[in-house]
Amino acid sequence: MIKKFLIAFFCVASYGIFAQNGTISPYSYFGIGDLRNSGTVENQMMGGLGMYADSIHINLTNPAAYSKLKLTTYTAGISHTAFTLQSFTEEEKVGVTNLDYLAIGFPVANNVGVGFGLMPFSSVGYNLTDVSGDGLITNVFAGEGGLNRAYLSVGFQPIKDLSLGATVNFNFGRLEYQRIQSVEDVQFGTLDRRESRINGYDFNYAANYTPTIKEKYTLYTSLMVNTQVNLTSENTERLGSFSLVNGQEIEVIDVDLEANNLRNTELKIPTITTLGLGFGEEKKWFIGGEYSFQKFSDFENAFLGLDNVTYNDANSMVLGGFFIPDYRSLSNYFKRITYRAGLRYDVTGLEVNNKEINNFGITFGFGLPLGNNFSNLNIGFEAGKRGTTDANLIEENYFKFNVGISLNDKWFVKRRIN
Repeated sequence: MIKKFLIAFFCVASYGIFAQNGTISPYSYFGIGDLRNSGTVENQMMGGLGMYADSIHINLTNPAAYSKLKLTTYTAGISHTAFTLQSFTEEEKVGVTNLDYLAIGFPVANNVGVGFGLMPFSSVGYNLTDVSGDGLITNVFAGEGGLNRAYLSVGFQPIKDLSLGATVNFNFGRLEYQRIQSVEDVQFGTLDRRESRINGYDFNYAANYTPTIKEKYTLYTSLMVNTQVNLTSENTERLGSFSLVNGQEIEVIDVDLEANNLRNTELKIPTITTLGLGFGEEKKWFIGGEYSFQKFSDFENAFLGLDNVTYNDANSMVLGGFFIPDYRSLSNYFKRITYRAGLRYDVTGLEVNNKEINNFGITFGFGLPLGNNFSNLNIGFEAGKRGTTDANLIEENYFKFNVGISLNDKWFVKRRIN
């Protein structure tokens, strides 16, 4: 029954991944949009920590974790984020709801597991108005779309305490950008529409080394490398004018992008390397930290040709963990709950109007057991801030609510009759 339910759910929900607008951030105008968090709710609520692995949860960021799976696991997550956008003079409150991931993982042999799924990779979604020239000139900027990711992972344990894994990702989608300009007392306005159809591959590699210390504790070390994302972009651009009275377009033409070698461009998102170190007691508690770095200064989007943005090297620091009072308790449900918390600080590498656009977030959440099996409902919260009101920019204060479900079943088990 659970398999039929999940197949139906995946078919319906996968449409939601492709159809959704995943952000309302003005900073999604740059690069290829906002890069989405690729972790499950369990990982996100530990600040985004990706190094931890167990036998009943899927870890979307660390393919080596699949070697730990003992049961077939289905997982899905949704989120709602409430934004407060502030400029130096104004404030606006908006929200967005997203389907974050759909995935299946299962063991295929002793200490060997595989998984596959769908998730958003990046999102574009903004609508901004800029008035200049003493109120005479109005520019409206709007964008939508995003990239999705289909992945296949495998993890295995070649020797005791060492797990290795690899993931292949196929990224695809469409990004749309529009600028409309109007001048007071002028009958016609001008428009510039740009569209990019993008696809490409990248790979994730991971190694976890988890030796036991004093027969009770475990030392967790990890190395994860997300290789350079190589994307090809097929671009189109249309320029023209329109009537300010009825909105009818006039003399809209296709721009010859071939002349400037912009018809087909390459987007290369540089390699991200993540180092992790943690310590804990199995099924009781864990605390760990990760440091990621990326030579984001090598990134360029020639098709957009923006002159107020600079891409610098990026890095991220994460600290997080969990605590389970007593996972075997039969009399007290609250003792079987997993309590998670974390924090993160991201130097994004994005610099707009000579100001760094960085992010700070605090996370916490709960893993609620479902019935007497290993399935669980995961609820999480994140509060944070990104950007600044300096240099005519926008500061984003956000509060995110996550819900994820992790269901377990048995596949590939031979039935025996005595």
